[in-house]
Amino acid sequence: MSSTALRRLSLAAAAALSLSGCAELAQIGGVATAPDLYSLSPKSTFSADLPGVDAQVVVEEPTADASVNTDRIAIKPNPLQVKYFSGSRWVDRAPLVVQRLMVESFENSGAVSSVSQSSVGLRNDFTVVTDLREFQGELQEGPAQGPDAKPVLARVRLNVKVIAEPQGIIIGSHSFPAAVEANEPGMLAVAAAFDEALGEAMRDAVEWTIRIIDAAEERRARDPFAY
Repeated sequence: MSSTALRRLSLAAAAALSLSGCAELAQIGGVATAPDLYSLSPKSTFSADLPGVDAQVVVEEPTADASVNTDRIAIKPNPLQVKYFSGSRWVDRAPLVVQRLMVESFENSGAVSSVSQSSVGLRNDFTVVTDLREFQGELQEGPAQGPDAKPVLARVRLNVKVIAEPQGIIIGSHSFPAAVEANEPGMLAVAAAFDEALGEAMRDAVEWTIRIIDAAEERRARDPFAY
């Protein structure tokens, strides 16, 4: 390689390093804005007649398709398209958020002797397997709080299966949908709608699961081989 070519290569490398340094300084200086993070809450109120179950339950991480399996907050402007709210994120990937809140909701029910996110070191009696079928905002027809704004509907759907261990037999499967419209424009109202919708779906899922487990435990008490 000639000395001229070497000199040009050195200059190009120096320029690239300079631009990289400027980009890092710009981010440090606050030019790059961090996204707003939103968290959701577990359920804490349940039916008074909810039975108690002496069982150890593991709640697995929910499955979800790629549009939902992210910390980005999904919005569907129409039935065929998925976009994301700009500058806003969940505190973690949506399936992990739902898993943690499901565990906390089971704990808050006071009806299960033990519940965990992992079966490591735990001889679980039942496993809760969830598919996060829907977890997105949807733009609704019609104006909301102004001629150019459309209301956002937070839609959640959990498909839950209860598996009796160690045989791995499915003893129940049910879908729990919920939808809540944001009561005003703005991301905080959208997050609040998600919180209410997820809370409704989780409450129904937790209560249904506990009743399914209670019925299975009663059958086992009569016949150890029954499910």
